[in-house]
Amino acid sequence: MLTIKQITENKEAVIKGLEKKHFSNARQAIEQVLATDNRRKVAQGEVDAIKQQLNLMAKNIGLLMKEGKRDEAEQTKQQVAALKSKSRELEEVMKEAEQARHDLLLTIPNVPYDLVPEGTGADDNLVVKTGGHDTILPENALPHWELAKKYNLIDFDLGVKISGAGFPVYIGWGARLQRALINFFLDEARKAGYTEIMPPTVVNQDSGYGTGQLPDKEGQMYHCELDDLYLIPTAEVPVTNIYRDVILSEDQLPIKNCAYTQCFRREAGSYGKDVRGLNRLHEFSKIEIVRIDTPEHSEQSHQEMLAHVEGLLQKLELPYRILRLCGGDMSFTAAICYDFEVYSEAQKRWLEVSSVSNFDTYQANRLQCRYRDANKKIHLCHTLNGSALALPRIVAALLEDFQTPEGIRIPKALQPYMGTDLIC
Repeated sequence: MLTIKQITENKEAVIKGLEKKHFSNARQAIEQVLATDNRRKVAQGEVDAIKQQLNLMAKNIGLLMKEGKRDEAEQTKQQVAALKSKSRELEEVMKEAEQARHDLLLTIPNVPYDLVPEGTGADDNLVVKTGGHDTILPENALPHWELAKKYNLIDFDLGVKISGAGFPVYIGWGARLQRALINFFLDEARKAGYTEIMPPTVVNQDSGYGTGQLPDKEGQMYHCELDDLYLIPTAEVPVTNIYRDVILSEDQLPIKNCAYTQCFRREAGSYGKDVRGLNRLHEFSKIEIVRIDTPEHSEQSHQEMLAHVEGLLQKLELPYRILRLCGGDMSFTAAICYDFEVYSEAQKRWLEVSSVSNFDTYQANRLQCRYRDANKKIHLCHTLNGSALALPRIVAALLEDFQTPEGIRIPKALQPYMGTDLIC
């Protein structure tokens, strides 16, 4: 969440940034935060003044007792009791104001960087790079859901029987393709210096608040109400929360972690042709890369993460493009985000396969993830993460773009993991 220092020192810039994200009533929200913080500061000032007064009165009581002025000492003790009662009332005001300020800040999104373009939605995102080759498909090319049926790779109907729509069952070569991609992505992350983590796939409420998935305003998280636990929408949540309430030393940074997990999203409100097949699932596999870094180095970390994801798509021989998201299409927590999309020739559309974001200090402030510099001063870290990669749409693109009359060709980089160069 935003820090009070950010808001007080750059109030108008913060409001302008929130308006770029199309956050409604940005000025009103910031004014409420400042008013609540002022109420806390006023009460704090009064408490501090009372404490000074109590210290003086305590000394005075001792002198009066020594001088035998017991009546005056008793009167002073009564005044002390009244002041202590007043102090407790003020401390309660402080506590309530601090909680109200915290609750307000949880509802305010991160401020986007200046580099983030203006815009209201996906049509306003800026394409910064394209790569890969044009795909030439055979006649009567099929979409991936038909290919999955033809080669018995994925059974969508069986998933409906077992769980419901959006929970496919991978079979034979389809399951092997999943495992091949997972291992390939993890091996590539390890080569790039990432330490693999195997985290839980359910998290507590504090973890959800720490990375900004809670409050869940859009109702996208699966909530296990009996235990008050949440199924993770991404490995970002448990991995980043490893560093909640931790003070790192500067020489530990940047920390580079990766994790493979199943991910769970309700995808409330999703409908139509864009959700067919693997395009939008409730459960899917994903490899996530996470970095914890200093403010001075986080931009370089972000560029390195973007290069890593791009390298994966190049090795998979898929046509891709990179977009810098506009303010209106960014997540609640991101300060800047780039999406990677691969082109599905069979569907004639771009499929998002990764988002790589820098959150600046926004998540770190929620998490109290900090580091101590060489001068022993403590600062908030920057947190970053990205998909490297999410499997469903990668699988969809591989099936569709690599279909041949003989079968599904396997990219060279995956062949050692698959044990074949063709699914037929």
